[in-house]
Amino acid sequence: MRSLLSSITRRIATIAIAASVTLTGVGAPTSAGAASRDRLPVVRDAEIETMIADYVRPLLKAAGLSRSGVETVLINSNDFNAFVLGRRIFVNTGAVAFTETPNQLIGILAHEIGHLKGGHQQRLRDRLQGAQVMAIVAALLGAGVAAGGAAAGASGAVGAGAGIFSGGTAAAQRSILNYMQGEETVADRAAVSFLAKTGQSGRGLVETFETLERGSIFSSARGRNYLSSHPAPRARITAVEEAARRLTSYDRADPPALVERHNLARAKIAAYAGGMSDVRRLFVKDPLGLAAQYGDAIATFLAGGTASALRKIDRLIAARPSNPWFHEMRGEILLEAGRGKEAAASFSKAAKLDRSNSGLLKAEIGQALVVAGDGAKMKQAIELIQAGLQSDPINAAAYRYLAMAYARLGDIGRAELATAEGHWSAGSLTQAKVFAARAQGKLEPGSPAWRRAQDILAVKSR
Repeated sequence: MRSLLSSITRRIATIAIAASVTLTGVGAPTSAGAASRDRLPVVRDAEIETMIADYVRPLLKAAGLSRSGVETVLINSNDFNAFVLGRRIFVNTGAVAFTETPNQLIGILAHEIGHLKGGHQQRLRDRLQGAQVMAIVAALLGAGVAAGGAAAGASGAVGAGAGIFSGGTAAAQRSILNYMQGEETVADRAAVSFLAKTGQSGRGLVETFETLERGSIFSSARGRNYLSSHPAPRARITAVEEAARRLTSYDRADPPALVERHNLARAKIAAYAGGMSDVRRLFVKDPLGLAAQYGDAIATFLAGGTASALRKIDRLIAARPSNPWFHEMRGEILLEAGRGKEAAASFSKAAKLDRSNSGLLKAEIGQALVVAGDGAKMKQAIELIQAGLQSDPINAAAYRYLAMAYARLGDIGRAELATAEGHWSAGSLTQAKVFAARAQGKLEPGSPAWRRAQDILAVKSR
């Protein structure tokens, strides 16, 4: 998860988001036009992605969405936020670090799945289209009144026209916001039902809402009334708590192993986001615990203390030899130190222990072999990276290493193609086309690789 450092981009990706898409979720803007960017910084980290996928899987099953191809995406942002977009659930790294227990994050994920189950995004698009019609009609009426008044020299009529302009827009906005408040309530109820079906507590969802309320995320900083996409905080919390106490195993605590896993993920985020100081602040109540030690090892590595970081991660491996992510981090440290052969061994151990069959881990083994530089291992490196990309094609870093491997074998055409596909996966269509054109000039016309380059060239720019 090196991408959490702005100066290190080996494991960061971006995905293009259409400016007209509406976001629905906890803490999300009411419309992409209000606060979205053309690209979202996506963090690729096998450990955290696997944890969130494990949290989401039973909830999707409870919602009847387990076969609907819903994906979870981790966003590089310290803000607390989660939202849905299409068939994806986006989760900020800040939401993982912010939640003190697995159940708190699981509750928020259940809420987002409630939006997916209810089809709220499509319905909101329909509402927005209706609101646009309302605003256009009001504008036309206002323009007619204003034009008539101006022609007649009636200043009052011109003022009335301006009032219809603003009034029509405000009515449309109120209609949308009232609708969104209702859908937030529906998502809350759905979340509680999913938690109940999976035998989990609803306490975490309540605790998160209470913390958000104290942080004034739902309310105005000065206490003034204002238009909000969410119901009144206290009323919302009370309703969720009543339902959670009635329907879920409210006092059920998270299993200790799950709490440890959650805290390890939080430690990793803290180390990459703010270094040693953030790790210490996050685990001030348990400075010698496993999670604090993990964060300390990562922070030491990021500060340049390779030897010390290896000693610290080796102690963690001795304590939890079956934890794949400790072995993966050991591989990261060795890879950064240029010790590719040793890194490949650590990544291989991690992949054997990983029950999720992560494509990222498979690709990392191959990437380490590329760094090792043994020409006899380049074909094996290519096979491993391609196997990782087959199950996880959105991995820009893997394409870069794949290009390096092909280049070392003297296959420049496929090296150019791998670079083109890396730019494609990162959403850089212009650069993808540049390298696809270069690749075609070096590949056999009509070959599978040549056709893949042609596919990229045939796509029209947005």
